[in-house]
Amino acid sequence: MSFHILGTGSYVPPTVLTNDDLAQIVDTNDEWISARTGIRRRHVAADETTSEMAAKAAAAALENSGVEPEELDLILCATVSGDYICPNMACLVQRAIGASCPAFDLNGACSAFLLLLETAAAYLSTGRYRKILCVGAEQMSRILDWTDRSTCILFGDGAAGVVLEPGDNYLGSELIFRGSQELLNLPTAVGTFPGSRLEPQHPYVYMNGSEIYKFATRIVPQVIQQLLDKTGTAQTDVKWVICHQANRRIIEAAARRLKDIPAEKFLMNIEDYGNTSAASIPLLLDECNRAGKFQKGDLIVFAAFGGGLSCVASLVRW
Repeated sequence: MSFHILGTGSYVPPTVLTNDDLAQIVDTNDEWISARTGIRRRHVAADETTSEMAAKAAAAALENSGVEPEELDLILCATVSGDYICPNMACLVQRAIGASCPAFDLNGACSAFLLLLETAAAYLSTGRYRKILCVGAEQMSRILDWTDRSTCILFGDGAAGVVLEPGDNYLGSELIFRGSQELLNLPTAVGTFPGSRLEPQHPYVYMNGSEIYKFATRIVPQVIQQLLDKTGTAQTDVKWVICHQANRRIIEAAARRLKDIPAEKFLMNIEDYGNTSAASIPLLLDECNRAGKFQKGDLIVFAAFGGGLSCVASLVRW
């Protein structure tokens, strides 16, 4: 048993930061950013927390699915920018929406939403869970160094999620993990114990952009093809591809290598939102769902890469 997607929901804060706005903060310009990333604007949470955005996205997903909070059996959330290390964001969402089920977080950076789907499928397979809410939410603006133009131009804030029930529409996944902290990391706090050998670090996102780009352009088409081979699916059978929205050039490179999936099948909204990490894929999924883009039976490939390093792909029948 796997799952069926009952409904989707999303939320982005109202404040929009354009590339021209960023040019007033760091040495950059709209042409430089858009040509290299495809990003023109992003939403930033000036007055809201990550969990507040997550709760609004959760409420939207519940409304879209016709499920009441008290019907939920489990809440799974993903974030690297939660309000606290403890309590986890899922517990804050549980309280905010009026649910009473178990709730916990999963840390998988930009691949995390697909890991939520994998985890939910496993829980649903036990037969003890009937309704599961999965939400990815990020307030990346809070954990960026706004003097570092190599990172602050890339990210945005937002939240999105899905409500799942038992079904047969989750057709498979492929997970690739290669442990490394050198290319992408977010340091944690270091206490003041005098005998500690650990040195305090800046609490901001660090990323070696050029190496991550090389990794992603190679690994994303690889993990998608491995998924298709594993599930016996031809490229020509794929109706849509929803990749993690990190960089337009990465998505276009994947499309070129997967020659039998037309480039227009690779959906994108990076221009308006930037990289929202764990919220990236469900945000685009909800946008397309509400626009009526999907038809029953459509085969949709999800693919994401991120800290870990990790790369995950999933195949879902709509």
